[in-house]
Amino acid sequence: MLYTGKTLSLQALSNGQVELVLDAQGAAVNALNSVMVTELREAVQLLAQASNVTGLLVSSAKSAFVVGADVTEFQGFFAHSDAELTQWLLDTQAVFSQLENLPFPTVAAVNGLALGGGFELALACDLRVLNAKGKVGLPEVTLGLCPGWGGTVRLSRLIGVDNALAWALTGKPTAAAKALEQGAVDRVAAEGQLRETALAVLQAALVGELDYQAKRQQKQARVTLTADALAALHTSQTAKLDKNYPAPAQIAGMICQHARLPFAEALQVEAECFTRLARTDAASSLLGLFFNDQVLKKKTKAWRKQAAPVKQSAVLGAGIMGGGVAYQSALFGIPMLMKDINEAALNLGSTTIQKLLDRQVQKGAMSAEKEAAVLAAVKPTLDYSDFASVDLVVEAVVENPAIKQRVLAEVEGLVAADAVLTSNTSTISISSLAEGLARPAQFCGMHFFNPVPQMPLVEIIRGKLSSDATIARAVAYADAMGKSPIVVNDCPGFLVNRILFPYFNGFNRLLKDGVDFQRIDQVMEKFGWPMGPAYLADVVGLDTMVHADEVMQAGFPERMGHDGETVIGALRAADCLGQKNGKGFYEYGVDEQGKRFKRPTALAKILNAVNADSDVTDQDIIDRMMIPLCTEAVRCLDDGIVDTAAEVDMGLILGLGFPRFRGGALRYLDTVGLAAFADSVSAHAVHGGLYTLPAGVKARLASASSFY
Repeated sequence: MLYTGKTLSLQALSNGQVELVLDAQGAAVNALNSVMVTELREAVQLLAQASNVTGLLVSSAKSAFVVGADVTEFQGFFAHSDAELTQWLLDTQAVFSQLENLPFPTVAAVNGLALGGGFELALACDLRVLNAKGKVGLPEVTLGLCPGWGGTVRLSRLIGVDNALAWALTGKPTAAAKALEQGAVDRVAAEGQLRETALAVLQAALVGELDYQAKRQQKQARVTLTADALAALHTSQTAKLDKNYPAPAQIAGMICQHARLPFAEALQVEAECFTRLARTDAASSLLGLFFNDQVLKKKTKAWRKQAAPVKQSAVLGAGIMGGGVAYQSALFGIPMLMKDINEAALNLGSTTIQKLLDRQVQKGAMSAEKEAAVLAAVKPTLDYSDFASVDLVVEAVVENPAIKQRVLAEVEGLVAADAVLTSNTSTISISSLAEGLARPAQFCGMHFFNPVPQMPLVEIIRGKLSSDATIARAVAYADAMGKSPIVVNDCPGFLVNRILFPYFNGFNRLLKDGVDFQRIDQVMEKFGWPMGPAYLADVVGLDTMVHADEVMQAGFPERMGHDGETVIGALRAADCLGQKNGKGFYEYGVDEQGKRFKRPTALAKILNAVNADSDVTDQDIIDRMMIPLCTEAVRCLDDGIVDTAAEVDMGLILGLGFPRFRGGALRYLDTVGLAAFADSVSAHAVHGGLYTLPAGVKARLASASSFY
């Protein structure tokens, strides 16, 4: 053994060849943290000084090569000055450059994933061999950052500026075949043949069959494109970028800038771009989401450890939601009984599943064999004859407490004694639904969001009597279905709807003050929401909106009541249901040319009597919409509806489409600053109880603390 560290080792092979094995002790994966970088520096220096080494193989002892930089270290580095942060990047670049300039060929044997810093390390080697199922990429843009260890410099020279821009701006990993075609890797090895193939490539470089020096020079040479060609590329790549996310535009500018520069200057440009992006609010928010996601995963893992598995599930109600739940369960290999009371309802559920599958097959995302397997895993039924083997039931019937209680009590007597019952209600108290059950400890809420296949969040609602074993099984089932579960304590609206409906309350108040709903939609979409509140109300369904709003008013009358009838209520009374029947705030249809349209309805314009002399500014609209949402988010945390700020914000991101670059309501408050937020709340106090500062904000102001 030539060198042994905590994260890597140098081992002698035959004929003067050496293998650098990446294997972080006590970790499931390799991540480029400060320890690995330090040890890599020491190992490379040893190799540079060795006189008898003829070639180097870089490999991993883990199931993946390197999954990226250790993001958990970023916050510490980001606390440094700009000059210190840039120097940290340049120091690591220097290690990679020293590896790249060793006086013998180097080959990276890339297994599984090589992402971010891991791929940058592979790029520093002369040649790369990737296993057939492996993927490589530069995902830093998804964190609001750019590569900082030479990734964009080497890649743009290897595969061309146009291809490198596509890789860096999307952040999506690239599969082996495409990586080979574009030149990012030099060989693709058949499964089980990576090491042998990589050693053969190294041998070919040693005997001159592969010109590794030419590859090395290519990565360090200036790009031959003209300034005009680069400018055209930049324009085409940035024309449709979302300006709320600064990273893609800056990455595009950075790559086009350094393409014609000498290698060392290009590396400097990349490092400086990383430092600039590290200072943006978007990067702070997106990194925060990464850490919040880790919180959810850790909590889910803890619940799964104590959960009994779900081998057979059932859904009661074969409507759009029931069909979606059945599809999702079967898709992930958990058989599903789909029960309803008549053939027409079952046919609707089966049709929903078939359409979802057909769409996947048409896109090439699913094979015909997989489609057949999913269909076979769903058994439509009109009776309970097979329910004795069911481990977990999802009740998804009409949103009516009496009907739900009757159905739940009925099925409880027909399943095994240890089976878990859940309700897919979005508004009805889980504790109240449990009152008619013989085994209330084995009942909880399991609130899926519509459409089920697209929406990642599932709220697992703990009633007053729900046991830990019940919650654990529901969490484990949601996780097994590919969803992100968050455990929520029972209250009106649970977590997401409790926070959402104050937002709509602010919307209704703006409408009453004569602010045009189309203008509100435009302002809030510019703020970052995927759709404005009027459009969102139509998508949810105005009947659903009115029902849920009534629940929220009953639960929190002191702040969620209205002054007279709302515009949403008036539209509902006129049978405007939104997209369900093609008319709401907007009307939906297909024109004579077959193109879909969305245009404001005449009734909505009449009900929303616009005050042309209104002095409400765009910032007023943002404040009056966001204050109720944010204050309720604080109250949910302080009331213990969930345990952490991370769960509040992830619930909004995953369940509502809260702007990711703002990181969630509580991250948004930290970014705005609690003192500035308090001033804004005070300025709008005239608008009612939702515009009062929660105790939790006051306490944090007094202690000079924040949510994160």
